[in-house]
Amino acid sequence: GGFVMADTEEVAAPEGEFEGEFTGEEAGWADEGGDAEFATADVDTPEVKLFGKWACDEVIVRDISLADYIAVKEGHAVMVPHTAGRYQVRRFRKAQCPIVERLIVSMMRTGRNNGKKMMCVRILRHTMEIIHLLTGENPLQVLVDAIVNSGPREDSTRVGRAGTVRRQAVEVSPLRRVNQALYLLCTGARESSFRNIKSIAECMADELMNAAKGSSNSYAIKKKDELERVAKVNR
Repeated sequence: GGFVMADTEEVAAPEGEFEGEFTGEEAGWADEGGDAEFATADVDTPEVKLFGKWACDEVIVRDISLADYIAVKEGHAVMVPHTAGRYQVRRFRKAQCPIVERLIVSMMRTGRNNGKKMMCVRILRHTMEIIHLLTGENPLQVLVDAIVNSGPREDSTRVGRAGTVRRQAVEVSPLRRVNQALYLLCTGARESSFRNIKSIAECMADELMNAAKGSSNSYAIKKKDELERVAKVNR
């Protein structure tokens, strides 16, 4: 009853003039929700996923000593691992850099690849897809496990003056373990893809999956075992 009357009044109004309050419906502006509701409704921020696919929150760092140095969750989750942050400005600042971005930066090695960050981002995106296809797991979890397994826990340093030099076994700090793991993983992938029909993305996926399992087919695991064996001799 009442609504019909309102409609007929609006139709009867002269063109260009609206009687009563202008709601915006005539111009098709009004949303279903209405402005008042929109203002009061708290907006849920969407979960940040790597490449819009891989969830960061469910990743577990299985080694408690490396948890502070593998930046993968909460404030360190990124959609595209290209933050252009100045992580070299202060000591230990690089520990805040997203771990995926650190892997990408480590891949830009050897002169001809310097600065080709977008290329390395693309390679890593392909790597993640391959890992997910082959394992069915979250590729971020595979990456974190690979880093945890690939960093040597004990190493040997040179001690003594010139002439009498001997090796002394020392424990490795958590940050160096992460740094060395990234270096070894990237070196292994690069060497296995060189003069090979397999692409760097496929080699990287193989390297990460083997390292995550602790398999000695991984270059990084082999190197880590070798370093720890030498350190054990020099205790």
